[in-house]
Amino acid sequence: MRTLISTAFISLDGVVEAPGGEPGYRNAGWTFKDIDFLPDAFEIKGREQKEATAMLMGRVSYEAFSPVWPAMEDFADYKVMPKYVVSTTLGEDDLVSDWGDTTILRSLDEVAALKDTEGGPIIVHGSASLNQALSDTGLIDRYHLLVFPLLLGAGKRLFSVTDKDTQKLELVEHAVYANGLQKNVFDVVR
Repeated sequence: MRTLISTAFISLDGVVEAPGGEPGYRNAGWTFKDIDFLPDAFEIKGREQKEATAMLMGRVSYEAFSPVWPAMEDFADYKVMPKYVVSTTLGEDDLVSDWGDTTILRSLDEVAALKDTEGGPIIVHGSASLNQALSDTGLIDRYHLLVFPLLLGAGKRLFSVTDKDTQKLELVEHAVYANGLQKNVFDVVR
């Protein structure tokens, strides 16, 4: 069984919306405003590219990343990695041609089936709604969270407000950086 890893830039109050500056959002670009850039704090992002063997995302994140990430040197390892997009509306004609193999999954059952295949970790980028659904159905195995010392107030959250049983997490790696960022890696306890 493959490990499904949710990775996120997240504010202290749980917002994950538009961290990189995607247009049309209230707090777009919040990860790089008023926070000193310290390369060590982002080491986990490079490690994720080296360790993951596939990327999973929702339609909205795919539509935001696919026009930009294929040409970005910082994300070169993702270009050749198989990608899976969970969407009931995206069609094959909507996929970009310069970002490697991309498969559309139509349901969380198909995500569960993907997890049951042979292979290494699958990384989930962006995709707030998808992350909530994956978490609520118990499909996420690990969280890689870079917590920013900000309270954004409004925006899409990483975790849903669904009334569900407690889900215990085990902290397996952490660090705090001089700019206030915290790296927290949690395994989901089953």
